[in-house]
Amino acid sequence: MFNNMNWDQLICDKRLGMEEYHDPRHHTRSDFQRDYDRLIFSSPFRRLQNKTQVFPLPGSIFVHNRLTHSLEVSSVGRSMGNEVALRLHDKYKGEPWTHKLDGMRDIVAAACLCHDLGNPPFGHSGEKTISTYFSEGNGQELRKRLGPREWADFINFEGNANSFRLLTHRFRGRRDGGMAMTYSSLASIVKYPYSSLHAGEKGKFGFFSSEEDIFRRVAQQLGLPETAPGKFARHPLVYITEAADDICYQIMDLEDAHKLKIIGMQDVLDLFMNFFEENDRERMSRTMTRLEDPNEKIAYLRSNAIGTMVVDCADVFFRNEEVILNGSFKGSLIDNMQERLRAAYRDCSDTAWNKIYCAPEVVDIELAGNRIITYLLDTLMDAVLNPEKNYSKLLLNIIPRQYDTTAPTLYERIQSVLDHVSGMTDVYALDLFRKLNGHSLPAV
Repeated sequence: MFNNMNWDQLICDKRLGMEEYHDPRHHTRSDFQRDYDRLIFSSPFRRLQNKTQVFPLPGSIFVHNRLTHSLEVSSVGRSMGNEVALRLHDKYKGEPWTHKLDGMRDIVAAACLCHDLGNPPFGHSGEKTISTYFSEGNGQELRKRLGPREWADFINFEGNANSFRLLTHRFRGRRDGGMAMTYSSLASIVKYPYSSLHAGEKGKFGFFSSEEDIFRRVAQQLGLPETAPGKFARHPLVYITEAADDICYQIMDLEDAHKLKIIGMQDVLDLFMNFFEENDRERMSRTMTRLEDPNEKIAYLRSNAIGTMVVDCADVFFRNEEVILNGSFKGSLIDNMQERLRAAYRDCSDTAWNKIYCAPEVVDIELAGNRIITYLLDTLMDAVLNPEKNYSKLLLNIIPRQYDTTAPTLYERIQSVLDHVSGMTDVYALDLFRKLNGHSLPAV
Protein backbone atom coordinates (compact mmCIF):
# COMPACT_ATOMS: atom_id res chain seq x y z
CA MET A 1 0.00 0.00 0.00
CA PHE A 2 1.20 3.50 -0.78
CA ASN A 3 0.86 6.78 1.09
CA ASN A 4 -2.33 8.77 0.62
CA MET A 5 -2.37 11.56 -1.92
CA ASN A 6 -2.81 15.03 -0.42
CA TRP A 7 -4.42 18.21 -1.71
CA ASP A 8 -1.40 20.39 -0.92
CA GLN A 9 0.60 18.44 -3.50
CA LEU A 10 -2.27 17.54 -5.86
CA ILE A 11 -3.14 21.17 -6.58
CA CYS A 12 -0.04 22.50 -8.31
CA ASP A 13 0.15 25.43 -10.72
CA LYS A 14 3.59 24.67 -12.17
CA ARG A 15 3.54 24.64 -15.97
CA LEU A 16 4.92 21.77 -18.01
CA GLY A 17 8.06 22.95 -19.79
CA MET A 18 8.12 26.25 -17.88
CA GLU A 19 9.00 25.01 -14.40
CA GLU A 20 11.93 27.41 -14.08
CA TYR A 21 9.57 30.37 -14.50
CA HIS A 22 7.17 29.22 -11.80
CA ASP A 23 6.03 32.08 -9.58
CA PRO A 24 4.20 30.97 -6.40
CA ARG A 25 2.84 34.47 -5.73
CA HIS A 26 -0.91 35.11 -5.93
CA HIS A 27 -2.04 36.88 -9.08
CA THR A 28 -5.38 38.41 -10.05
CA ARG A 29 -5.88 35.65 -12.62
CA SER A 30 -4.73 32.24 -11.40
CA ASP A 31 -2.66 29.89 -13.55
CA PHE A 32 -5.61 27.51 -13.69
CA GLN A 33 -7.76 30.31 -15.12
CA ARG A 34 -4.96 30.94 -17.61
CA ASP A 35 -5.18 27.27 -18.63
CA TYR A 36 -8.86 27.75 -19.39
CA ASP A 37 -8.29 30.94 -21.37
CA ARG A 38 -5.36 29.44 -23.27
CA LEU A 39 -7.54 26.53 -24.37
CA ILE A 40 -10.42 28.75 -25.47
CA PHE A 41 -8.13 30.63 -27.85
CA SER A 42 -6.30 27.54 -29.16
CA SER A 43 -6.65 26.11 -32.68
CA PRO A 44 -7.34 22.51 -31.52
CA PHE A 45 -10.26 23.77 -29.45
CA ARG A 46 -11.72 25.81 -32.31
CA ARG A 47 -11.53 22.77 -34.58
CA LEU A 48 -13.99 20.98 -32.30
CA GLN A 49 -16.81 23.07 -33.79
CA ASN A 50 -16.56 20.96 -36.96
CA LYS A 51 -16.29 17.56 -35.29
CA THR A 52 -19.34 15.34 -34.83
CA GLN A 53 -20.44 14.56 -31.29
CA VAL A 54 -23.11 11.93 -32.05
CA PHE A 55 -25.39 13.21 -34.79
CA PRO A 56 -24.17 14.46 -38.19
CA LEU A 57 -23.24 18.14 -38.28
CA PRO A 58 -26.48 20.09 -38.53
CA GLY A 59 -28.44 21.41 -41.44
CA SER A 60 -31.46 23.39 -40.33
CA ILE A 61 -31.61 21.85 -36.83
CA PHE A 62 -28.74 22.61 -34.46
CA VAL A 63 -27.41 19.66 -32.50
CA HIS A 64 -24.28 19.33 -30.41
CA ASN A 65 -20.81 19.16 -31.87
CA ARG A 66 -17.61 18.45 -29.94
CA LEU A 67 -17.13 22.14 -29.14
CA THR A 68 -20.59 22.81 -27.66
CA HIS A 69 -20.36 19.51 -25.77
CA SER A 70 -16.99 20.49 -24.28
CA LEU A 71 -18.28 23.91 -23.22
CA GLU A 72 -21.27 22.32 -21.46
CA VAL A 73 -19.10 19.70 -19.76
CA SER A 74 -16.81 22.49 -18.57
CA SER A 75 -19.76 24.40 -17.13
CA VAL A 76 -21.06 21.35 -15.28
CA GLY A 77 -17.55 20.40 -14.13
CA ARG A 78 -16.92 23.88 -12.75
CA SER A 79 -20.15 23.70 -10.73
CA MET A 80 -19.34 20.25 -9.37
CA GLY A 81 -15.76 21.27 -8.56
CA ASN A 82 -17.08 24.28 -6.68
CA GLU A 83 -19.54 22.12 -4.70
CA VAL A 84 -16.71 19.78 -3.69
CA ALA A 85 -14.36 22.65 -2.81
CA LEU A 86 -16.95 24.23 -0.50
CA ARG A 87 -17.36 20.96 1.39
CA LEU A 88 -13.60 20.43 1.69
CA HIS A 89 -13.04 24.01 2.86
CA ASP A 90 -15.17 23.31 5.93
CA LYS A 91 -13.43 19.99 6.57
CA TYR A 92 -9.90 21.39 6.36
CA LYS A 93 -10.55 24.80 7.88
CA GLY A 94 -7.36 26.17 9.42
CA GLU A 95 -4.91 24.15 7.32
CA PRO A 96 -2.22 26.38 5.76
CA TRP A 97 -2.94 25.05 2.23
CA THR A 98 -6.75 25.37 2.30
CA HIS A 99 -6.62 28.34 -0.11
CA LYS A 100 -5.45 25.92 -2.81
CA LEU A 101 -8.92 24.35 -2.86
CA ASP A 102 -10.17 27.56 -4.51
CA GLY A 103 -8.38 26.43 -7.68
CA MET A 104 -10.34 23.19 -7.86
CA ARG A 105 -13.24 24.57 -9.91
CA ASP A 106 -10.91 26.18 -12.47
CA ILE A 107 -8.75 23.05 -12.80
CA VAL A 108 -11.83 20.94 -13.52
CA ALA A 109 -13.27 23.54 -15.90
CA ALA A 110 -10.03 23.53 -17.93
CA ALA A 111 -9.76 19.73 -17.89
CA CYS A 112 -13.36 19.39 -19.08
CA LEU A 113 -12.75 21.92 -21.82
CA CYS A 114 -9.92 19.87 -23.33
CA HIS A 115 -11.00 16.30 -22.55
CA ASP A 116 -12.05 15.68 -26.18
CA LEU A 117 -9.27 17.56 -27.97
CA GLY A 118 -7.65 14.34 -29.16
CA ASN A 119 -10.77 12.74 -30.60
CA PRO A 120 -10.68 12.15 -34.37
CA PRO A 121 -13.45 13.29 -36.76
CA PHE A 122 -16.82 11.56 -37.28
CA GLY A 123 -17.91 10.94 -33.73
CA HIS A 124 -17.24 8.09 -31.35
CA SER A 125 -16.44 5.62 -34.11
CA GLY A 126 -13.36 7.57 -35.26
CA GLU A 127 -11.17 6.05 -32.53
CA LYS A 128 -12.35 2.55 -33.42
CA THR A 129 -11.65 3.14 -37.11
CA ILE A 130 -8.04 4.10 -36.37
CA SER A 131 -7.41 1.20 -33.98
CA THR A 132 -8.96 -1.38 -36.33
CA TYR A 133 -6.91 -0.03 -39.22
CA PHE A 134 -3.95 -1.62 -37.44
CA SER A 135 -5.67 -4.68 -35.96
CA GLU A 136 -7.81 -5.58 -39.01
CA GLY A 137 -6.80 -3.38 -41.95
CA ASN A 138 -3.73 -2.64 -44.01
CA GLY A 139 -1.87 -1.44 -40.95
CA GLN A 140 -1.46 -5.06 -39.83
CA GLU A 141 1.62 -5.42 -42.01
CA LEU A 142 3.47 -2.94 -39.76
CA ARG A 143 3.26 -5.16 -36.69
CA LYS A 144 6.55 -6.96 -37.25
CA ARG A 145 8.36 -3.62 -37.54
CA LEU A 146 7.17 -2.26 -34.18
CA GLY A 147 7.78 -3.15 -30.54
CA PRO A 148 4.97 -4.66 -28.39
CA ARG A 149 4.30 -1.40 -26.57
CA GLU A 150 4.27 0.64 -29.79
CA TRP A 151 1.90 -1.84 -31.42
CA ALA A 152 -0.38 -1.75 -28.36
CA ASP A 153 -0.55 2.06 -28.69
CA PHE A 154 -1.90 1.77 -32.24
CA ILE A 155 -4.34 -1.15 -31.96
CA ASN A 156 -5.89 0.53 -28.90
CA PHE A 157 -5.81 4.11 -30.26
CA GLU A 158 -7.53 6.19 -27.58
CA GLY A 159 -8.82 9.76 -27.75
CA ASN A 160 -7.96 10.37 -24.10
CA ALA A 161 -4.31 9.42 -24.64
CA ASN A 162 -4.28 11.52 -27.80
CA SER A 163 -5.60 14.54 -25.86
CA PHE A 164 -2.70 14.21 -23.41
CA ARG A 165 -0.28 14.02 -26.36
CA LEU A 166 -1.82 17.05 -28.05
CA LEU A 167 -1.42 19.09 -24.87
CA THR A 168 2.10 17.97 -23.92
CA HIS A 169 4.02 16.84 -27.03
CA ARG A 170 6.59 19.17 -28.51
CA PHE A 171 5.47 19.23 -32.13
CA ARG A 172 8.00 20.46 -34.67
CA GLY A 173 8.55 24.19 -34.35
CA ARG A 174 6.71 24.37 -31.02
CA ARG A 175 8.01 24.99 -27.51
CA ASP A 176 8.93 22.44 -24.87
CA GLY A 177 5.90 21.41 -22.83
CA GLY A 178 3.44 21.62 -25.73
CA MET A 179 0.66 23.96 -24.65
CA ALA A 180 2.44 24.46 -21.30
CA MET A 181 -0.55 23.57 -19.15
CA THR A 182 -0.36 23.31 -15.36
CA TYR A 183 0.43 19.91 -13.91
CA SER A 184 -2.93 19.63 -12.15
CA SER A 185 -4.98 20.44 -15.25
CA LEU A 186 -3.03 17.86 -17.28
CA ALA A 187 -3.49 15.10 -14.70
CA SER A 188 -7.21 15.87 -14.38
CA ILE A 189 -8.00 14.76 -17.95
CA VAL A 190 -6.30 11.35 -17.75
CA LYS A 191 -9.18 8.97 -17.03
CA TYR A 192 -7.01 5.89 -17.55
CA PRO A 193 -3.60 6.66 -15.98
CA TYR A 194 -1.74 3.70 -17.42
CA SER A 195 0.03 2.64 -20.59
CA SER A 196 -1.49 0.73 -23.50
CA LEU A 197 -0.03 -2.53 -22.14
CA HIS A 198 -2.70 -2.29 -19.43
CA ALA A 199 -5.49 -1.40 -21.90
CA GLY A 200 -7.34 -4.71 -21.46
CA GLU A 201 -10.43 -5.76 -23.40
CA LYS A 202 -11.91 -2.25 -23.46
CA GLY A 203 -8.78 -0.84 -25.10
CA LYS A 204 -8.59 2.14 -22.74
CA PHE A 205 -5.37 3.82 -21.65
CA GLY A 206 -4.13 7.31 -20.83
CA PHE A 207 -0.83 8.01 -22.58
CA PHE A 208 1.20 6.73 -25.52
CA SER A 209 4.69 5.38 -24.94
CA SER A 210 5.99 8.63 -26.46
CA GLU A 211 4.45 10.59 -23.57
CA GLU A 212 4.98 8.14 -20.70
CA ASP A 213 8.00 10.04 -19.36
CA ILE A 214 5.95 13.26 -19.38
CA PHE A 215 3.08 11.65 -17.50
CA ARG A 216 5.54 10.12 -15.05
CA ARG A 217 6.99 13.59 -14.39
CA VAL A 218 3.49 14.98 -13.81
CA ALA A 219 2.61 12.06 -11.51
CA GLN A 220 5.75 12.49 -9.43
CA GLN A 221 5.18 16.22 -9.02
CA LEU A 222 1.59 15.68 -7.87
CA GLY A 223 2.24 12.61 -5.72
CA LEU A 224 0.23 10.16 -7.86
CA PRO A 225 1.59 6.75 -6.80
CA GLU A 226 2.64 4.13 -9.34
CA THR A 227 0.57 1.07 -8.41
CA ALA A 228 2.20 -1.23 -11.01
CA PRO A 229 4.82 -0.69 -13.73
CA GLY A 230 3.30 1.92 -16.09
CA LYS A 231 0.11 2.19 -14.02
CA PHE A 232 -0.72 5.07 -11.67
CA ALA A 233 -3.48 6.16 -9.30
CA ARG A 234 -5.97 8.62 -10.75
CA HIS A 235 -5.78 12.27 -9.83
CA PRO A 236 -8.91 12.73 -7.65
CA LEU A 237 -10.26 15.54 -9.84
CA VAL A 238 -10.49 13.09 -12.77
CA TYR A 239 -13.60 11.70 -11.08
CA ILE A 240 -15.28 15.10 -11.36
CA THR A 241 -14.21 15.58 -15.00
CA GLU A 242 -15.52 12.10 -15.82
CA ALA A 243 -18.85 12.66 -14.07
CA ALA A 244 -19.43 16.00 -15.82
CA ASP A 245 -18.75 14.35 -19.19
CA ASP A 246 -21.04 11.39 -18.47
CA ILE A 247 -23.87 13.62 -17.28
CA CYS A 248 -23.71 15.91 -20.30
CA TYR A 249 -23.45 13.42 -23.11
CA GLN A 250 -26.18 11.18 -21.71
CA ILE A 251 -28.66 13.97 -21.03
CA MET A 252 -27.89 16.19 -24.01
CA ASP A 253 -28.00 13.31 -26.49
CA LEU A 254 -31.64 12.76 -25.49
CA GLU A 255 -32.43 16.45 -26.00
CA ASP A 256 -30.83 16.35 -29.46
CA ALA A 257 -32.72 13.15 -30.31
CA HIS A 258 -36.00 14.91 -29.51
CA LYS A 259 -35.14 17.86 -31.75
CA LEU A 260 -34.40 15.42 -34.58
CA LYS A 261 -37.71 13.60 -33.90
CA ILE A 262 -35.97 10.33 -33.07
CA ILE A 263 -37.54 10.25 -29.59
CA GLY A 264 -40.92 11.73 -28.68
CA MET A 265 -41.33 14.63 -26.27
CA GLN A 266 -43.25 12.64 -23.67
CA ASP A 267 -40.65 9.88 -23.65
CA VAL A 268 -37.89 12.39 -22.90
CA LEU A 269 -39.99 14.17 -20.23
CA ASP A 270 -40.71 10.85 -18.53
CA LEU A 271 -37.03 9.91 -18.52
CA PHE A 272 -36.04 13.25 -17.00
CA MET A 273 -38.87 13.17 -14.43
CA ASN A 274 -37.44 9.93 -13.03
CA PHE A 275 -34.58 11.90 -11.48
CA PHE A 276 -36.93 13.57 -8.97
CA GLU A 277 -38.97 12.60 -5.93
CA GLU A 278 -42.77 12.73 -6.07
CA ASN A 279 -43.11 16.17 -4.46
CA ASP A 280 -40.61 17.68 -6.88
CA ARG A 281 -42.37 16.08 -9.84
CA GLU A 282 -45.66 17.71 -8.91
CA ARG A 283 -44.01 21.12 -8.56
CA MET A 284 -42.23 20.74 -11.89
CA SER A 285 -45.37 19.58 -13.66
CA ARG A 286 -47.12 22.76 -12.48
CA THR A 287 -44.22 24.87 -13.73
CA MET A 288 -44.34 23.20 -17.13
CA THR A 289 -47.99 24.08 -17.59
CA ARG A 290 -46.75 27.66 -18.07
CA LEU A 291 -44.41 26.56 -20.89
CA GLU A 292 -45.92 25.98 -24.33
CA ASP A 293 -42.76 25.23 -26.29
CA PRO A 294 -41.86 21.50 -26.03
CA ASN A 295 -38.15 22.33 -26.28
CA GLU A 296 -38.48 24.68 -23.29
CA LYS A 297 -40.19 21.98 -21.24
CA ILE A 298 -37.39 19.55 -21.96
CA ALA A 299 -34.73 22.21 -21.29
CA TYR A 300 -36.36 23.00 -17.93
CA LEU A 301 -36.30 19.38 -16.78
CA ARG A 302 -32.85 18.80 -18.25
CA SER A 303 -31.46 21.73 -16.26
CA ASN A 304 -32.95 20.42 -13.02
CA ALA A 305 -31.81 16.86 -13.67
CA ILE A 306 -28.22 17.99 -14.26
CA GLY A 307 -28.32 20.19 -11.14
CA THR A 308 -29.56 17.28 -9.03
CA MET A 309 -26.79 14.99 -10.27
CA VAL A 310 -24.12 17.65 -9.75
CA VAL A 311 -25.01 18.01 -6.07
CA ASP A 312 -25.30 14.27 -5.50
CA CYS A 313 -21.97 13.54 -7.23
CA ALA A 314 -20.33 16.21 -5.07
CA ASP A 315 -21.76 14.49 -2.00
CA VAL A 316 -20.44 11.13 -3.23
CA PHE A 317 -16.97 12.65 -3.70
CA PHE A 318 -16.97 14.24 -0.24
CA ARG A 319 -18.21 11.08 1.52
CA ASN A 320 -15.55 8.99 -0.22
CA GLU A 321 -12.72 11.52 -0.17
CA GLU A 322 -10.41 9.38 1.96
CA VAL A 323 -10.86 6.31 -0.26
CA ILE A 324 -10.31 8.46 -3.35
CA LEU A 325 -7.11 9.88 -1.84
CA ASN A 326 -5.74 6.41 -1.05
CA GLY A 327 -6.54 5.22 -4.59
CA SER A 328 -9.03 2.49 -3.65
CA PHE A 329 -12.32 4.09 -4.72
CA LYS A 330 -14.31 1.73 -6.95
CA GLY A 331 -16.36 2.78 -9.96
CA SER A 332 -17.32 6.34 -10.85
CA LEU A 333 -19.20 9.08 -9.01
CA ILE A 334 -22.21 8.30 -11.24
CA ASP A 335 -22.07 4.62 -10.17
CA ASN A 336 -22.26 5.68 -6.53
CA MET A 337 -25.14 8.18 -6.71
CA GLN A 338 -28.27 7.44 -4.69
CA GLU A 339 -30.38 4.64 -6.14
CA ARG A 340 -33.14 6.83 -7.60
CA LEU A 341 -30.62 8.84 -9.61
CA ARG A 342 -28.69 5.74 -10.67
CA ALA A 343 -31.88 4.10 -11.94
CA ALA A 344 -32.95 7.24 -13.83
CA TYR A 345 -29.49 7.57 -15.38
CA ARG A 346 -29.55 3.89 -16.35
CA ASP A 347 -32.91 4.36 -18.10
CA CYS A 348 -31.48 7.30 -20.06
CA SER A 349 -28.45 5.23 -21.01
CA ASP A 350 -30.54 2.25 -22.17
CA THR A 351 -32.80 4.50 -24.24
CA ALA A 352 -29.82 6.24 -25.82
CA TRP A 353 -28.25 2.92 -26.73
CA ASN A 354 -31.43 1.43 -28.18
CA LYS A 355 -32.85 4.47 -29.96
CA ILE A 356 -30.04 6.94 -30.60
CA TYR A 357 -26.70 5.24 -31.19
CA CYS A 358 -28.30 2.75 -33.58
CA ALA A 359 -30.36 5.41 -35.41
CA PRO A 360 -29.83 5.52 -39.21
CA GLU A 361 -28.46 9.08 -39.04
CA VAL A 362 -25.79 8.01 -36.56
CA VAL A 363 -24.87 4.77 -38.33
CA ASP A 364 -24.63 6.60 -41.68
CA ILE A 365 -22.04 9.06 -40.34
CA GLU A 366 -20.08 6.19 -38.77
CA LEU A 367 -20.03 4.24 -42.05
CA ALA A 368 -18.97 7.27 -44.06
CA GLY A 369 -16.41 8.26 -41.45
CA ASN A 370 -14.94 4.77 -41.41
CA ARG A 371 -14.49 4.82 -45.18
CA ILE A 372 -12.96 8.31 -45.22
CA ILE A 373 -10.55 7.81 -42.31
CA THR A 374 -9.43 4.39 -43.59
CA TYR A 375 -8.72 5.80 -47.06
CA LEU A 376 -6.78 8.76 -45.64
CA LEU A 377 -4.72 6.47 -43.41
CA ASP A 378 -3.93 4.17 -46.33
CA THR A 379 -2.90 7.04 -48.58
CA LEU A 380 -0.94 9.12 -46.07
CA MET A 381 0.71 6.11 -44.46
CA ASP A 382 2.01 4.95 -47.84
CA ALA A 383 3.40 8.44 -48.48
CA VAL A 384 5.24 8.50 -45.15
CA LEU A 385 6.58 4.96 -45.52
CA ASN A 386 7.62 5.47 -49.16
CA PRO A 387 8.62 9.15 -49.39
CA GLU A 388 10.70 8.60 -52.53
CA LYS A 389 7.60 8.10 -54.71
CA ASN A 390 6.50 11.09 -56.79
CA TYR A 391 2.91 10.91 -55.48
CA SER A 392 4.25 10.65 -51.93
CA LYS A 393 6.23 13.86 -52.37
CA LEU A 394 3.07 15.67 -53.46
CA LEU A 395 1.10 14.31 -50.51
CA LEU A 396 3.75 15.11 -47.94
CA ASN A 397 3.60 18.75 -49.02
CA ILE A 398 0.03 19.04 -47.71
CA ILE A 399 0.81 17.65 -44.25
CA PRO A 400 1.36 20.58 -41.85
CA ARG A 401 5.00 21.13 -40.94
CA GLN A 402 4.38 20.56 -37.22
CA TYR A 403 3.89 16.83 -37.90
CA ASP A 404 7.32 15.27 -38.33
CA THR A 405 6.92 12.86 -41.25
CA THR A 406 10.71 12.47 -41.48
CA ALA A 407 11.21 11.46 -37.85
CA PRO A 408 14.00 8.93 -37.22
CA THR A 409 11.78 6.03 -36.06
CA LEU A 410 8.89 4.28 -37.79
CA TYR A 411 6.78 4.69 -34.65
CA GLU A 412 7.17 8.47 -34.76
CA ARG A 413 6.44 8.65 -38.49
CA ILE A 414 3.22 6.68 -38.01
CA GLN A 415 2.33 9.02 -35.15
CA SER A 416 2.77 12.00 -37.45
CA VAL A 417 0.06 10.59 -39.73
CA LEU A 418 -2.26 9.87 -36.79
CA ASP A 419 -1.65 13.37 -35.41
CA HIS A 420 -2.70 14.85 -38.75
CA VAL A 421 -5.75 12.63 -39.31
CA SER A 422 -7.07 12.84 -35.74
CA GLY A 423 -6.72 16.62 -35.81
CA MET A 424 -8.88 16.96 -38.93
CA THR A 425 -12.42 18.29 -38.77
CA ASP A 426 -15.20 16.30 -40.43
CA VAL A 427 -15.40 18.89 -43.19
CA TYR A 428 -11.65 18.92 -43.87
CA ALA A 429 -11.41 15.12 -43.90
CA LEU A 430 -14.32 14.83 -46.35
CA ASP A 431 -12.89 17.57 -48.57
CA LEU A 432 -9.44 15.94 -48.63
CA PHE A 433 -11.00 12.54 -49.36
CA ARG A 434 -12.85 14.00 -52.35
CA LYS A 435 -9.78 15.79 -53.68
CA LEU A 436 -7.53 12.75 -53.41
CA ASN A 437 -10.15 10.70 -55.25
CA GLY A 438 -10.49 13.34 -57.98
CA HIS A 439 -14.13 14.06 -57.04
CA SER A 440 -13.47 17.74 -56.50
CA LEU A 441 -10.85 20.14 -57.74
CA PRO A 442 -9.74 23.58 -56.58
CA ALA A 443 -11.36 26.42 -58.47
CA VAL A 444 -9.29 27.40 -61.49
